[in-house]
Amino acid sequence: MFSGIDEVDWASMEHAYGPADDVPELLRGLASDDPAEREAALDGMYGAVHHQGDVYACTLACIPFLFELVVDPGVQDRGGVVELLTSIGGFDLDEDDEAEIDEDEIEGAANYAMAAAAVTAGAGVFFELIADEDPGVRLAAPLALATLHRHPVRVLALLRERLPVEPDEEVRLALVEAAGRVALRHRPLAERVGKWLGLLASRADSPGLRLAALAQLARCSPDGLPGDVVPVVSGLLREMRSASEQSGGREEPTGPGTGASPGGIPAREDDEPEPGPDTTPAPAPAAAAVDSDPVEPVQAVDPEPVAPAEAGRGEHVATPTLVGQLRSLSAQENAGRGTPWAADLLRTLHVGLDDRVGDRTALLADQLRSPDRHQRIDAVRMSGGLIRAWRGPYEELVALVGEQLADPEPRLAEAASHVLEELFGLAAPAADALAARLAADPGGWVKTWAGGPPGLGSAVKALARIGDARAVPALAAALEREQVAHDVGFAVGCLGAAARPLAGVLRRRLADVELDENAYDRASPLLAGLTALRAGEAAPEVLRMLRGAPEYRGEWLRTAALRALGAFGPAARDAVPELRALIRRPGTASATEAAEALWAVSGDADAVLPVLIEGLQSDQVHDRRSAAVALGALGPRAAVVAPRLRGLLAHDELWLRVDAAIALWEVSGRSRETVAALLTAWEQNRHVRVRVAECLARMGPVPEGSAAAHVLRSELVSVRRHNAMDGGYGSHDIHEDEKLLTLCRQALRGAGKGSTP
Repeated sequence: MFSGIDEVDWASMEHAYGPADDVPELLRGLASDDPAEREAALDGMYGAVHHQGDVYACTLACIPFLFELVVDPGVQDRGGVVELLTSIGGFDLDEDDEAEIDEDEIEGAANYAMAAAAVTAGAGVFFELIADEDPGVRLAAPLALATLHRHPVRVLALLRERLPVEPDEEVRLALVEAAGRVALRHRPLAERVGKWLGLLASRADSPGLRLAALAQLARCSPDGLPGDVVPVVSGLLREMRSASEQSGGREEPTGPGTGASPGGIPAREDDEPEPGPDTTPAPAPAAAAVDSDPVEPVQAVDPEPVAPAEAGRGEHVATPTLVGQLRSLSAQENAGRGTPWAADLLRTLHVGLDDRVGDRTALLADQLRSPDRHQRIDAVRMSGGLIRAWRGPYEELVALVGEQLADPEPRLAEAASHVLEELFGLAAPAADALAARLAADPGGWVKTWAGGPPGLGSAVKALARIGDARAVPALAAALEREQVAHDVGFAVGCLGAAARPLAGVLRRRLADVELDENAYDRASPLLAGLTALRAGEAAPEVLRMLRGAPEYRGEWLRTAALRALGAFGPAARDAVPELRALIRRPGTASATEAAEALWAVSGDADAVLPVLIEGLQSDQVHDRRSAAVALGALGPRAAVVAPRLRGLLAHDELWLRVDAAIALWEVSGRSRETVAALLTAWEQNRHVRVRVAECLARMGPVPEGSAAAHVLRSELVSVRRHNAMDGGYGSHDIHEDEKLLTLCRQALRGAGKGSTP
């Protein structure tokens, strides 16, 4: 094994962390008899040689040696190596990607292409591995074939041939998943694959296999799903739960004497996928090459000769590597689950159901009523994913998530509180459950972390974000701790007037803050809370922060203090001399911030206008935006700057164009130019839509039939949230999207200036 490995000039290559001269050791580690060494080597391959999916020259050089490993039956944990090869060779560079590649990325793109070619060229070995003695290898091989092999019809034929004789349930699911992958990658085959999956979904003996078929059907041929998909899936989950309970926590494998194969599908010629235009069909496998007459069901092989999946997938030990930690977390997550793969199947199904929010909501509601806590944990998390991406009526679903807060299983209650935390006003149906959770668990009001400041518990934040006054005692307790939770100020802002009783303790704690290098960290949450409450009586304490800000993070502290003084308005009149002194450095960020505060406190437009005009000419886009926003607050008193603002409507920076357009309307009262610029920005960047809608709502009634009305109505009928992202999300995304919808409605019904929340 590894013939020629020492002849490769590894030292001349690099991986994510420097010279690649350690790669031979990693490759040999993958073949070690020591489980810990194998796992450390696999972690090293993913962490350095294939870092975050990257392909380097050394990654390409590894490919022949990785193939040597996967075909050697003496090597343990080969399934992990098959998965590594699949990841290295499975990157698709489509025409759109190629068009966007710049000169600096050409080498990387070439590496991806060469990796795909090299792994695809050797993908024939995966045909042999589909029946390997090691279940871990059999588990990885189907997806490798579906992803890498050039002849999808041959792959489909093999997947269908293998399904009736495969004894391991999880591997069967992988075979079905691979068929779905083939259909997605080779769309001419989707209809035929969908037909087979539909038969499998209705006739397979194993409820898990039927669920897997439905999940893949939703992905590649959703029109083939049954009309009653929700009760069908709910029934399958009950079957799986019943089978798991009867077998002591493990679902019984389908075996001989059941009267049907594990696949349960008598293969027929009329549902065999036809070759695509660029495929080479192989002779039909024995299990699929039949005439048009019905055939007897194929009996499953006796599963006894093959070791159980857990034993056959290698001996895994706890290691300090990333792979080891992930495996340990997965093991903890799946402990006690009879069907640990069910959650993945349901997630796949939900992805396939896409915008069918009603079906997805009904399915999750059924899961949340399940007696199986693991199923409810999965449902809580998937509920969060659904609400995060799609708009819909979620009152019942949210109430059911709230019911999980009372469950004694800490993972379930914690998952529920985390989901509710992100919902803001949508969490209202769970308000009583959150309040009960707070009353029962005062120890969870504040969470401490080893590497950072304490923070509020999820249930406290969720209740505060609803605006429920029952969160106030928890915030009061958090404010009495030696170190104040970093997010107290934001929670106070969500509560609004209900948090007014906290103004005194916020003021007292701010007075105690030492003006040292930690001043900003300690004062920031207190200043945020006082700003939200507009607690003008705290002006003396805020002025102390402004005057004594230390050098370290002093600029941040002054900014927070100036925002507070501006929020206090005339109640902060004692700060006027200090603010006048700060505006004497026009063109700086601090001068703009001080001018904005001075206008709010004194209303002296003559003093602040020259400073803001100077800020509008700053070299920094951020400073120009701040000046534009501040000028808009002056309204007609700043009409003289209208030509300058109009000139910014053609600026390269989109956010500056938006701020300038809004300020132009505020100082001139002329809406035509502003609306045109805002609607252009709306289409160019979805993340400006809340800012645009705020302005349209303040303008007053949007004329019926206008371009603005069309845009707003189109947003309101869209089911997908405007800021939904694939593969990521922000903690305030739901709140921002719901705010956008509210603003759109206000603008359309003409709520008028000053009514925007």
